[in-house]
Amino acid sequence: MEQKDIDFFRKMLGEMLDEVLQKGEATIEDMTESGEVFADPADRATAESDRSFTLRIRDRERRLIKKIQDALGRLEDGTYGICEECGEDIGVPRLKARPVTKLCINCKSKQEDEEYQRGD
Repeated sequence: MEQKDIDFFRKMLGEMLDEVLQKGEATIEDMTESGEVFADPADRATAESDRSFTLRIRDRERRLIKKIQDALGRLEDGTYGICEECGEDIGVPRLKARPVTKLCINCKSKQEDEEYQRGD
């Protein structure tokens, strides 16, 4: 991978990380500010459902933060863009579409086929 590509992905991943962290902070602020009391049980149920949905999104964001940090680590140690399964280069177009990927398109397709066969 060329230095310009490394710089591009470092910037892209850094921006992704900043964005996810900002969203996480906003989510926490929103959840701590809402000290509403509901007289109607249906309103309370709706609010609890919304809160549960928000927490699921936050959990997905937390996992994405870890993946972004791992990708940045691979950039630093020189393994970014190398498939962890077969050792081949991951194409730049795939990395642009999924910058946190660890697998080339062939290995990812194979993994998904195996998961489908197992019923995962």
